[in-house]
Amino acid sequence: MISGNPKLISLEKYQSILEVSEKKGLQGTFEEAKHQWVISDSDSWLAKVSLPWNMQASASGILSVKDDFHLALVMIRAGIAVTGYFHNGEILDHKVFRAYMVRQKQGKSQIKYLKTKGKSRAGSRLRLGESEQFFEEINERLQQYNKDYAITTWGISCGKTLWPYFFGSDMPTPFSKNAENLISIPFHVQQPDFATLQEIHKKLNGIHLTLSEKGQETFYQPYTTESNKLNEEGDW
Repeated sequence: MISGNPKLISLEKYQSILEVSEKKGLQGTFEEAKHQWVISDSDSWLAKVSLPWNMQASASGILSVKDDFHLALVMIRAGIAVTGYFHNGEILDHKVFRAYMVRQKQGKSQIKYLKTKGKSRAGSRLRLGESEQFFEEINERLQQYNKDYAITTWGISCGKTLWPYFFGSDMPTPFSKNAENLISIPFHVQQPDFATLQEIHKKLNGIHLTLSEKGQETFYQPYTTESNKLNEEGDW
């Protein structure tokens, strides 16, 4: 079981976790697909640490800043999306996309509606046309990023129901679904706009810790030097 939500921690506390892990003989591995450092015992995982996307981990989990880091983010919901390009932490481009994709009375996206009712009415055809243009414009912007910059990492937040339309657009994505440098954004995106883009980028540059219940016990046993070190400042 998991103990609580991911919590922002300092670099010092992350280093303390690595020290405790080494002293206890625990196994640490880097999961590239999620950009996480995972600490396990012989039975299960104890801690999952979402690492800053602008940093890389050594074989022992030690972090170092990536040189010349080019990051492109895309966040998509029905009818609204945002893209952003960052170079070494500085935002150099962003764009918000909007489309008439939601049926007014039902509050349901046209794509979901098509699965149950079809597309016979004029309003439905209009929404479908805007949906297609919506994804084409998003991918056109991403293609421009790919052309102009040497993108190190792509980050995406997109509901699975929209993936076929995003990846199946007449304007293709500049990356495949299984690209090694494509990472799913590990934070909930409610409204993909410019403010959210800035907020998510800030979170991606932090260190976030998730502990299992067993991990909570392992790293916070009372009256030990290690637990005192980890419990300093009380910002868990």
